[in-house]
Amino acid sequence: MAHGADEARLPVPVSAYGPLDGLAEQVHLMAQSGRASEALDALEVFEPYARAFGDMKTVGFLRQGRMYAYLYLGRIPEAIAVGEQLLEDTRATGNVVAIAKTLADLADLNLRANRVDEAMRKLARAGLLLEQTTIRNDRYVAALSSAICAATGMELFETAHATYQQLTQWWASEGRTETTANHDLIYAETLLQWGLRLDQLGDHAEARPRLHTAAGIFRRWCTACESQDAAGPFIALHSLALAKTGDLREAQRLAAGVVVRLRSDDDPHTAWPAHMALGLAARDEGDMASARREFTAAAELLRITGSPCERLIVGHEMACLAAEEIGEHASRDLRYMLDVQARQLWQLRLQRVAMLRQARHREEQEQARREAEAALLHDPLTGLGNRRRFDQLMADLDAGLMPAPTVLLFIDVDKFKAINDTFSHSVGDRVLCEIAGTLRANCRADDIAIRYAGDEFVVFLRTDAEGARRVAERIRLTIADANLDDIAPGLRVSISVGVAAHEPGMPAHELVDTADAHLYLAKRNGRDQVAA
Repeated sequence: MAHGADEARLPVPVSAYGPLDGLAEQVHLMAQSGRASEALDALEVFEPYARAFGDMKTVGFLRQGRMYAYLYLGRIPEAIAVGEQLLEDTRATGNVVAIAKTLADLADLNLRANRVDEAMRKLARAGLLLEQTTIRNDRYVAALSSAICAATGMELFETAHATYQQLTQWWASEGRTETTANHDLIYAETLLQWGLRLDQLGDHAEARPRLHTAAGIFRRWCTACESQDAAGPFIALHSLALAKTGDLREAQRLAAGVVVRLRSDDDPHTAWPAHMALGLAARDEGDMASARREFTAAAELLRITGSPCERLIVGHEMACLAAEEIGEHASRDLRYMLDVQARQLWQLRLQRVAMLRQARHREEQEQARREAEAALLHDPLTGLGNRRRFDQLMADLDAGLMPAPTVLLFIDVDKFKAINDTFSHSVGDRVLCEIAGTLRANCRADDIAIRYAGDEFVVFLRTDAEGARRVAERIRLTIADANLDDIAPGLRVSISVGVAAHEPGMPAHELVDTADAHLYLAKRNGRDQVAA
């Protein structure tokens, strides 16, 4: 996740669209422009304020900014801890795209912590979610961008390329003829690093097309920038691409024009490609001392926030320089070992490609298992939980695993047998589905609706008794007022509801018995009412 003035290869934040999202945007801008410590200070004020205001969307966006700030400061374990909490929060919302983005960011962070297996697992999961989701918006684009960054950091260049194609295909389907600077530059850095690694192997036929394409993208966006300051990071990357394609004099001219300015900016990290271009030009001129000085400067800039691939690229050039310094004859063994090492590292890269494929296969199997288990816990007609799910929740209640407060609604469709006898069983089924839809519409994320048996439903609500009574009354009124003529002309449906609150130490069966007794009371008093 490199960072620069115009966000070249930045983790693209998922906009939270909360009322206070301007605070979160400030934090992200500070973190991404070399002021990560300031961002952390601001978070100590902004996050409590957003919580007090009740803007939990912005709280999530602020937490994302904290994760990036820790990353840019090189505090990787803390960044991972914040990212894992963010992942837990996004899972609770069920936002698939936000989950995928957080997984991709965590994949990059875990790689930096040398937790390769975990990084692969998270990237595989992110990729699977992004392929399967039907959501297509700016959040989807941000998640794809994070996946490209993570894949490039792991040297999974083929995966990064395929993900970029996924992005451009969606843009094309939307009738867009141009991509954005940020996403083009993320892809161009992927091609640049891919080409540089191939160049290390001496595979110039494969390296040059990638380097030329990257140079073309950098050149296009350098021209498009409104100012030289904004173009600086892109000029630096362009100079490195040119240097490796043989245009050393132009690379030297471009790099010399931006390197001092970039180093004086808030984010000096973006100067490393310019130092590399200057070092390559100096080595070509035989000025080994200047070349070493430039390579060393690049290595120092990458020490904290550079990716493993970037550090490997710089380290390889420094080793090649050392071989030239000691002379061709004396360096023969060193050059041989450099070539062997480059090929072994490439083999390790190919093993990572295979590891990702295996991780993806495991994720697909795990998803299939979860879906099969979910199918066992859901009623096929209404899509609500079934009796097996009810029994599971009752066991959780007795084991103290259900959060308090918990209130149970016991719902029965009034005179349902008459509906079946008068209209037909297929009409009865549609009535049950209509009621299930009403229950879902009135349930929050942590409430659970169940088709208990036949025409009976139960709902576990996370509220107090009075709140549950209001929810039950709202459900009853919605069903009683529903126009069901599209199901059967003249059809009217009502329900009776019993409400019971779980008390500390109360056995689960006693809760059900109490709700059932209240349901019986509602029936006896004339139906179409709530008894609590």
